[in-house]
Amino acid sequence: MTMLRTRIGAGVMISGVALLLAACNSGGTASPGDPDVPSVPRSTSQQATTTPPPTSTSAPGTAKAGQPPPSVGDGSQVASTECKVADLKLSLGGGDATAGTAYRHLVFTNKGSRTCTMQGFPGVSYVAGDDGHQVGPAAYRNGKKGPAVTLKPGASAYADVGFVQVRNYDPAVCKPTEVRGLRVYPPHDYDSMFLPNPGTGCAGTPPGNQLTVSTVRSGTGGA
Repeated sequence: MTMLRTRIGAGVMISGVALLLAACNSGGTASPGDPDVPSVPRSTSQQATTTPPPTSTSAPGTAKAGQPPPSVGDGSQVASTECKVADLKLSLGGGDATAGTAYRHLVFTNKGSRTCTMQGFPGVSYVAGDDGHQVGPAAYRNGKKGPAVTLKPGASAYADVGFVQVRNYDPAVCKPTEVRGLRVYPPHDYDSMFLPNPGTGCAGTPPGNQLTVSTVRSGTGGA
């Protein structure tokens, strides 16, 4: 009898242990607030990035910002020999006229103390208003690019500018506008000069060229 009770007790104990193990392995959910169950952070390894990689803003073949000018091999820097706005005085000389177009000499005089060179076409356009905004298309380049012109201090170079009589255009297309003068860029320069010369330009796009400009030449053009 005693042995029977011992076997029954042992069976009950084994059954209880088995039930407890089954409960632990059954995948039952635990309360989110249960301090004995650690929380696992959601993985971010597969989240797409929204920040694009950095890209270079330098154009191919150009020096990057802050990069020094090229040297001549002995560590010294190459100085530009081109005439810049700071070197020049600008004036408008005489010229001649053809049917519907007046030509004037745009004269650049070296007012500095260094010898400089000019080559090619100036940039020329009409401007108006206190803000100096451009009026209509810039001057059309007429002819071929000429040779370099060397300007010693006090020497001059000139380019012919053609002023078309814009009132010969259809006003609806031309949109005649009073201008204050010309904005002029010396060849290969990013800075400009203002030359007073009141007149009328086309704010629209006329069928022809309201302004033309030739390559620079040595001298003043007889001005």
